[in-house]
Amino acid sequence: MTHARLLACHECDLLQVDADLPEGGVLRCRRCHGELYRNRANSLGNALALSLGAAVLLAIANSYPIVGLSVNGTLVETTLIGAVDVLYIDGMWPIALLVFLTTVAIPAVQVASMLWMLIPLRFNRVPWGAATVFRLARLAQPWGMTEVLIIGLLVALVKLAHIASVVVDVGLWSFGILMLVLAAASAAFDSRDLWARITALQNPGGQTGGSLSLPRGWLSAARCGLMQCHDCGLLVKAPAHAQGLCCSRCGASVHFRKPDSLARTWAFLLAAMVLYIPANVLPVMYTSSLFGAEKDTIMSGVVYLWTSGSWLLALVVFVASVAVPMLKIIAIAFLSISTQVHSRWNPEQRTRIYRVVELVGRWSMLDIYVITMLVALVQFKALATIQAGLAAVAFGAVVVLTMFAAMSFDSRLIWDADGPDHAGQLKHA
Repeated sequence: MTHARLLACHECDLLQVDADLPEGGVLRCRRCHGELYRNRANSLGNALALSLGAAVLLAIANSYPIVGLSVNGTLVETTLIGAVDVLYIDGMWPIALLVFLTTVAIPAVQVASMLWMLIPLRFNRVPWGAATVFRLARLAQPWGMTEVLIIGLLVALVKLAHIASVVVDVGLWSFGILMLVLAAASAAFDSRDLWARITALQNPGGQTGGSLSLPRGWLSAARCGLMQCHDCGLLVKAPAHAQGLCCSRCGASVHFRKPDSLARTWAFLLAAMVLYIPANVLPVMYTSSLFGAEKDTIMSGVVYLWTSGSWLLALVVFVASVAVPMLKIIAIAFLSISTQVHSRWNPEQRTRIYRVVELVGRWSMLDIYVITMLVALVQFKALATIQAGLAAVAFGAVVVLTMFAAMSFDSRLIWDADGPDHAGQLKHA
């Protein structure tokens, strides 16, 4: 049974009545104040135009050099793919794979998947394999890190400026514009509007569902035997003793709560804790030059930026590479422990902590991108070379593991200990 006029909050599972919104309006959960829906004007048309622009920029950014380094008449330039290739040749294939996926492959998947779905809809055609492509786009969304790459490139430029003359190439400008266009395309893309259009094309003149009232006293979708797909947002009634269900619309797995949420969260988190120590203690980079060899840790890189006068960048690197991973581990541990003991302490505040954890996790990749650029460009053989250290592999693993830990945690568990409450209503913002 599909409920077209009911919504369940993705963060606290509160069951609420849908409502018509004015253009630009936002629907928020009454209990946790999470965003349920935003009514964007011409969302799919804007997303299509921006995706086409992003496709062009992505091709240019990966075809032209990003930056060059000139020493004594010798110019070394690199593309992003060229930098990945240098890491791979040096034996740092885990870091090479991580950089390639987060800055080349996944942004390409994001753009291609949006175009795959939006171009046919522009001509009133149902996209072939829309469910599979939609799930692929949702899976890729958290891992595209173009904006982090840009900040990493700026930090690398500051460090390189103390070594030789830096030449900014077309690729860097293209990546900068791509960051803005891709972010705008993702913001404009409205999955609710997408599925409404697809449903209308598949069932012309058909009913999308009746308007259902919310009985007084209902609290969560789970208490009412309802599950919401976290990919497309479809709310369905689960059969008795249902296991291994898939969304009837997009094919994603649906559950009342993420299976073994806390166990998987702890597994990823403990692995990240173990690797956090070598990531900060072992050398992240080896530098060889006419003046000898040096070993740099993450903290020594921060100190270098600070003493060279780049205080703002030093602060950015310290926050992204040292403070954020540590605070993220502490925050996820706190959320997991408080949930396991069924704490009722301020669930709204804990939900806000979870939102912040999800938001800032990707920025820890900053140092990985800085190392990638330095390794690719400082290759002057007898004069100077830079190689990545084992700490870079450990640090990359910490970033990935903490992101997996945050994804495994089910924020709805925070509210399950809160007990029954009055029925939810919608709040306009």
